[in-house]
Amino acid sequence: MHRPIDEPPHLMPPDLVGGALPDPDAARVDPGVLGVLLDRHGWRRRGGAAGRYARWTPPDGASGTSLLVPESRAFPDSDDLLSEALLALARSAAPSARAVLVGLAVPSDELTWTRDVPQGPAGSAAWNVEEQLRNSVRQVLLAGALAVRERAGYYGARHRRAAAASLASVLVGPARGGRRLTAFVPAATGRPLAVRLYHALCAAREAVDYRRATGGMEAFDTAVEAGVSHELTEALVTLVGGTEGACVDLAWAPAAGAPEGCAARPESVEFSPGDLAVLREASARYRRAEPSMPVKITGTVVRMRRAGPRGSGAVRLRVIAGAEVPHVRMSLDEEAYRIAGHAHLLGLPVRVQGRLESRGGFRRLSGATEVVPVQVDEAERDRMLKSLQENLDFFGEACGGE
Repeated sequence: MHRPIDEPPHLMPPDLVGGALPDPDAARVDPGVLGVLLDRHGWRRRGGAAGRYARWTPPDGASGTSLLVPESRAFPDSDDLLSEALLALARSAAPSARAVLVGLAVPSDELTWTRDVPQGPAGSAAWNVEEQLRNSVRQVLLAGALAVRERAGYYGARHRRAAAASLASVLVGPARGGRRLTAFVPAATGRPLAVRLYHALCAAREAVDYRRATGGMEAFDTAVEAGVSHELTEALVTLVGGTEGACVDLAWAPAAGAPEGCAARPESVEFSPGDLAVLREASARYRRAEPSMPVKITGTVVRMRRAGPRGSGAVRLRVIAGAEVPHVRMSLDEEAYRIAGHAHLLGLPVRVQGRLESRGGFRRLSGATEVVPVQVDEAERDRMLKSLQENLDFFGEACGGE
């Protein structure tokens, strides 16, 4: 009910499964970084020539060629060993091999979601469990991206388009049996997202603990500054629902190191089914508490409707400036409705002021007044007139009787 009209229904960062990735350049690969990534993704060190190279074998007994990784570039054969190791990773069937290549090609902070879901025969899982995990990860990442843009208890439609666009560079690995999924957030461009999301998750965990220990919800008020919101609590409800628990782990890109003020090895953040009631309570509280706000919006008329040729009517604007939402709806009196219709027919946007209501997800403008046309350059005006010609059926009553 509350998804913005221009947001894809299943927005998800690009998937690593079967996707093309840039090949890491062996000449630029740091052997130390490769060793950290192999260890992080479960590869096992099985000895090797001390101080010269280490032998790594695939995780969990997976079949595949072991890797010889030099300890440094101090030896003449280090480039050859690195090239052979990268080629072996590219040919390996182990999912972890692809994750290591991603970490080398695009230095990334890794966020890993793990859910304890009931298992079926031979470790199988219900067909929809993987989709539930992906959907919850999408929601958590989007909530983090929203918090990077602005701190608020409830966003509704605000900032969603920009937040969704900021996730375009995030990659996700396969959802292993619906229980585990890793998102790779490029450190160069996405580190603010990783930092803000981790702080928000920790603040949400502390606020839940405070509520369960004292019965008070005050901690959720202060947690907004850390990035906790209605959207994040709803995402956590989706993540934990139907499981016996879920946790989120963060590992910084070894090539970039930990950001200032953050632990080098952040602790896991865990949530359990016992937290669901508190999370739902906080979610509803955030939505009730977020106030409407006065705005002055400039936008183009995209739809008009009224019951007859005269009187007040409903207008929908595509927002150009004044609010971080894609569209707003409003009710206008007869004179303002006539002005909006004439402005559209002339290829002009309008400016209007009112209050952006939180109850509709910040998609409705109440008390709309001072509707005036706004001058635009000829190119934009021509584009708007062309749009009018393609959508004449929307405006049959735009200026009825005038």
